[in-house]
This record gives sequence, C-alpha cells and structure tokens, in this order.
Amino acid sequence: MSKIIKIFDTTLRDGEQTPGVNLNIQEKLEIARQLEKLGVDVIEAGFAIASPGDFEAVQAVATELKNVTVASLCRAVEKDIDRAWEAVKNAVSPRIHTFIATSDIHMQHKLKMSEDAVLERAVAMVKYAKRYCSDIEFSAEDAGRSRPEFLYKIFEAVIAAGATCINIPDTVGYTAPKEFGGLIKGVMENVKNIENTDVSVHCHNDLGMAVANTLAAIENGATQVECTINGLGERAGNAALEEIVMALTTRKNYYNVQHNIDTTQISRTSKLVTSLTGVQVQPNKAVVGANAFAHESGIHQHGVLSEKSTYEIMTPESVGLSQNKMVLGKLSGRHAFEDKLKDMGYTLEQDAINKAFEKFKELADKKKVVLDDDIHVLVEERVSQIPEIYQLKSFQTNSGNKVIATAMVELTKEDQTVTEAATGDGPIDAAFNAIERAVGIEIKLADYNLRAVTGGKDALGEVSVKIAKEDKTFMGRGVSTDIIEASVKAYLNAINRMLSEIA
Repeated sequence: MSKIIKIFDTTLRDGEQTPGVNLNIQEKLEIARQLEKLGVDVIEAGFAIASPGDFEAVQAVATELKNVTVASLCRAVEKDIDRAWEAVKNAVSPRIHTFIATSDIHMQHKLKMSEDAVLERAVAMVKYAKRYCSDIEFSAEDAGRSRPEFLYKIFEAVIAAGATCINIPDTVGYTAPKEFGGLIKGVMENVKNIENTDVSVHCHNDLGMAVANTLAAIENGATQVECTINGLGERAGNAALEEIVMALTTRKNYYNVQHNIDTTQISRTSKLVTSLTGVQVQPNKAVVGANAFAHESGIHQHGVLSEKSTYEIMTPESVGLSQNKMVLGKLSGRHAFEDKLKDMGYTLEQDAINKAFEKFKELADKKKVVLDDDIHVLVEERVSQIPEIYQLKSFQTNSGNKVIATAMVELTKEDQTVTEAATGDGPIDAAFNAIERAVGIEIKLADYNLRAVTGGKDALGEVSVKIAKEDKTFMGRGVSTDIIEASVKAYLNAINRMLSEIA
C-alpha cells in the first residue's frame, strides 16, 4: 500500500502574513471549517504569542474543530511555548510547532548564536514543549541554506528529545528541485532515528519553485507537506495546496502516494479564501484560476468536444467545479434556493439561509439570472460579521465629463443620521470623500480592486478596498450590480472594521 502524505495547511498563519491581509476571528473560523471539510490533516491556526487576536483565533479554532490536528507556531522560547499550549490545549489533537534558525547567515546575523548554542536551545525547548503534549513539531528555519551535517545533528537530537515531526523549510525559496530533493534524501539517509518521526517540508515561492520543490521532497521521502490555499504567504507566497494535491492525484501512478483531501472542495475553498483575504487569483493560475478549464482555441475546443482528455488532464468536477449551468432567477422559491445551496456544498443555519435568500431575491430583481458564482459571493458576504457602527441609508452621485463629480451620503449611527456631501475625481472618489466627512476621520485609500463576479452587463460587481490608518491596513468588501454602491459598501465595511478593531 502506498504511503499517505499528510497535508499541513498554514493559510491562517503564513497565509495571513501576506501583506495587506488581516482576518478577524469569524473569518478565520470560517476558513478553518472549510479546511476541515477539505480534509487537511493539520491546520496551523496562527502564531499565538504574536498578538491577543492571534491567540484568540488559535484558541477558537482549536476549541471548535473536531476532526483535524490544530497547531500553533512558536519560537524556541519558553514563553512562546507556554502561550502556544494555552491556545491549542482544548483541541482534540493539539500540536506545538516550535522553530529556530539553523543557517549560518541566520545564526550569525539574526540569532547571534553558535551552532552548539542553537542545538542546545532546540533540544531544551522540544523537551519543554513535550511536557505539555505528545505531538511536537520542530522546524529548522532556513534549512534550505543550512549546512546539511548540522541539520542531521540537530534533527537527531530533537527527535531523541521527543519531536514527532521535523520540518525542513526552504524559508526563502532559494533551492532548486533536484537540490532540495537531495537535501531531503540526505536527511533520510543520515539521521539515525528518522523513522521515529514525520518528515515535513515548507517551501516558499521566491523563485517560482515551491510546488516543484515540495514534490521533489515527496519523491525523496517527505511524509508531510506544508502549504497554503492559493499559495498565499510572505513575499511571493508558499507552495499552493491545490497544485500539490492535484499533482499527486492526477499523476498518482508516478508519485505512488495517497492523501486525505476531498478534491471536490478545492474550488470552494479557494473562492472562500479569495473572498475573505481580498487577494485575487490570477486567471491563468493552475487548478483554481478562471482559465484553468477554459478553452478558446478552435483546435482545443474541437478536441475537448470530441474527447475531454485531449486537453484536460483533470476534470472541472474533480476540483468542485460544475459544468451544470442551471441558474436561478427571480421566480425561484426558497426550496429551490436551499437545494442549490446544498448542491454547492453549503451547510448553513436557518438564520443564515434566510439572510442569504433575502439578498438573492434582491439580486434576482436586478439580474435576469443568478449564477453559482453570484450565490458564492452572496453567501460568503455573511462571514465577516463586522459590527456595523455606521450603516448606509442612502447615497447619490452626479458626474460627467463636463461637470465636477459630487456625492451625497446618508449614514446612520445608533439612532442618529449623518448626511454629508463632497466632490472628487469621479463619483467613487466623491462618495469616499463624503463618507470620510460623515465619519469625521481622515483615511488613506491603500488599494482598490473591482471584479465582475460573472459575465454580462448585469454582472454582480465585487469591490475590495484596503484603507490605511496609523501604519495599519484594514480590508473591506461590498457587492452589488451597481459598482458605485459596491464601492461605497466596501469603503464603509473597511471603516467599520477599523473602528471595531481600534475601539
């Protein structure tokens, strides 16, 4: 029987370190629930000591999920380990993940420690963590640039001290596949007690080789891979979970390994993470990009119509996409809507269904047909649960190529109504200026992104914005068939998030 590769998802930790991404607890829980449904083996829910918010999020994920190991990252420092354990101790399967750098450049310039001191610290902290729980992962940060002989020595020592998983990260995405595969092979052959532990890898994508390096590691004995949805992460990101899993699935005769992922949940998971982080997936992205199963060339179209396998090495259905174009409209009832939600994989409480149905009916009045992607956006809009300190009552804009753009907004806060007007460089800028005047806060717009959820002139528009205040960024999103309304909703959503977090 072929071995099973464990999938360690770090979207909620390394993925959230993507510049501009700032998830709240409800959003992290929603992603964690979907990751559990996807079938990942381990969820790294955060870096517990990093902030009170990170601690609360790790604790919430650890307490709620029942079918997955929940880990918290921590430095090889006692106070970090204490905090990590407090966060994950209620998990059905808790893991403490501790790390220390092992490359010469990190030890000399960052840690200012010798190899012997790093080895001593690593062993001591693994033993310290082992007092809390049985599942301890040890990572040698920047292993890709570390001296192999030192890695063998430190891995052997931490395994003897109780580490149940050793992680070999290519922290800065420096290595090439043959080189990284050789490093893993060297560890497998030179660490005497390696059979007593899982061998994990964590590859970054700085040179675009994270997935290739991860697959090379599997070929050379790795039993766990660390990755993120859509390849999110520091700098150029991490190895993308969906690419690794579909490579193992599509080329199973080559890799001869198994995994526990339900691949039909991949598309939905990708869309959820995109929606909540505001980081869009490029159209030509492997597996989950909009063009991944699109065929424009006449030759390709003819081939696919004759036999799908001519140009499709995996099916849209295998990653959770449907070729069924059945759509809902304004005459569709609640029963049909609920059936559609079930078909799309949603399990919602009745209150959430009712709210989603109300939004669906509002949208159906504006669009002739409502597509699956529209419904995804409507349902996922409920997740953020940002306190609505300010609510939009109405807005009005006036613009043209011969007039100065103006906007009026009417906002409510508790029982009071605030009305303000402003001018701007176009109707959206004018509306944003009016909102700023209404809330009495000067705000910098750091990023604005508009995308059409579906095709057609009546497409639902999804706007995501990032605003900056005192070196912190806050994301907001809004959807509507009217892009100005979607923009106003997104801007107000970001302001409400900012006010709720700095209150």
